[in-house]
Amino acid sequence: MNTSIGKYLFLILCFIFWLFLALFSSKLIVDNLTSGHHYSNAVFTLHYLKNSGAAFSLLQNAREFLIIVAIVATTFLFLYVHNNIRSIHLISVSFIGLLSAGIMSNCHERIVLGYVRDYIQLNFLHFPIFNVADIFITIGVIALIGILLCYKGK
Repeated sequence: MNTSIGKYLFLILCFIFWLFLALFSSKLIVDNLTSGHHYSNAVFTLHYLKNSGAAFSLLQNAREFLIIVAIVATTFLFLYVHNNIRSIHLISVSFIGLLSAGIMSNCHERIVLGYVRDYIQLNFLHFPIFNVADIFITIGVIALIGILLCYKGK
């Protein structure tokens, strides 16, 4: 799988898998919440919220700008893989696929619905409500920063 074609294929498969998972889970959870089902435990509560902004409710009602930023960011991530295909590690490719899927999941909801569906509320600290795509974005960014820091020292 260290061939260039194998890495491209792996990126596309990771991207499609994580994108489908984010969109499917969002629809499934929101459909259940809007039909009267609720879930709560000591860690989190499922609470549906329409978010017309970005993280922490920044850039409220800047839908077109956020769509453009998402498309540009995802394009740059895929170009990065393309330009570094021979030297990039599969672990980096997988996290770029995860990050890109999270970005594009939220972008898809902004385009189709006009807002992002948020529904996970942490009960142990005061934090904005978020969704699975936001988790993918956070994990992707943290992992890629960690990978960059590890390889920079070598």
